[in-house]
Amino acid sequence: MSSVMLVDDHTVLRDGLRRCLEQAGFDVVADVGDGESALEMVAHACPDVVLMDISMPGRDGVEMTRELRRLRPETAVVILTMFADEPTVREALGAGAAAYLTKDCSASEIVSTVAQVAQGNAQGGEVARSYLKATSRVGRPLPLRLLTSREVEVLQLAARGASNGRIARELFISEKTVKNHLEHIYTKFGVESRGQAVAKGVRLGLVRIS
Repeated sequence: MSSVMLVDDHTVLRDGLRRCLEQAGFDVVADVGDGESALEMVAHACPDVVLMDISMPGRDGVEMTRELRRLRPETAVVILTMFADEPTVREALGAGAAAYLTKDCSASEIVSTVAQVAQGNAQGGEVARSYLKATSRVGRPLPLRLLTSREVEVLQLAARGASNGRIARELFISEKTVKNHLEHIYTKFGVESRGQAVAKGVRLGLVRIS
């Protein structure tokens, strides 16, 4: 049985992740709400995998990944966060994260990724795979391409939870045009879902979640 430690400052999310992982057969040996506590706990809990957010009180998840890997290299780190922008993915993987997931992924993908990483298969997760595929194709990180004003409007409405039909009505365009705009946003951001696009838009300051 593989062991996991959870690091996230949202107690409800940690509780949900614990139930999900324990039901899948993992031993959740600890759950903490900040990076400093994770550093104190890792030597005692000796987890196979640390599932950790990036945005936390004090030191962020990228810095904590680097420190955890230094203190206990046999423990793998899986990042689970709302951010999917290229610089953050690059920093996290460069710090030693074995996988990178966004919080709009499914419970089954979390379980699958943690299982893969526990078995020694690094660079798991949809975001990490997409990023690595892109960078290997061009030999360097892809540049961020800016959104048009209309794409920002579409993304802002998507961030407010509007369906494609509602976005079409509010912007006086067809649903097909909305879908086209979303596809263009996904391509420019290097993401594959609406949730990832919204997370990246928030991270870049292009949209706000009200």
